Amino acid sequence: MTISKTEGEPLATGVELTESMLKVVLDDGRELAVPIEWFPRLRDATSGQRANWRFIGRGEGIHWPDIDEDISVAGLLRGRVVKRPTDRAA
Repeated sequence: MTISKTEGEPLATGVELTESMLKVVLDDGRELAVPIEWFPRLRDATSGQRANWRFIGRGEGIHWPDIDEDISVAGLLRGRVVKRPTDRAA
């Protein structure tokens, strides 16, 4: 199955993590920065686990295999924070 990019669906081209922020560069020139606190698995991960990421598809999202975390660009643009029942309270 071929998936083509439609106008208005930016892709991630870069990722940077600090102790407090997740920064994502998009192919349309925008840069998003969101609190790492939004993602408890990422927040609680070691620096090595945080550094081990890959793009999902052509940049539709980011995947961290060591902590089983997936974050979509669409979700970041919506400002969506998903709390899982197994995540500890912030």
